[in-house]
Amino acid sequence: QVQLVESGGGLVQDGGSLRLSCAASGRTWSYAMGWFRQAPGKEREFVAAISSSGGSTYYADFVKGRFTISRSNAKNTAYLQMNSLKPDDTAVYYCAAEQGRATMYGTDYDYWGQGTQVTVSS
Repeated sequence: QVQLVESGGGLVQDGGSLRLSCAASGRTWSYAMGWFRQAPGKEREFVAAISSSGGSTYYADFVKGRFTISRSNAKNTAYLQMNSLKPDDTAVYYCAAEQGRATMYGTDYDYWGQGTQVTVSS
């Protein structure tokens, strides 16, 4: 069983930055990790994913060049560095883990965190 706990969300101004963390219990070094988000009234959407080794990363087009996903297997933690934030980035951000390849499909992920709120003011 894997438990995931996100942190680092908050209120930031347009153009600001935040760094989200996802702390995992258990040995998640063999799991791919992903970040998803869900804004009010919208469906959950893929943001970024990273392979178990950290050697491969994937991003949604709308965050390319602004967000960076990374991980520390020694710390059982995944990160999402978010720069140049926009009001449209306002959402609850979730991390997820899967025993397989990193994908952009939420249905592929086995474990989910409770989410952390990110609010970007204009």
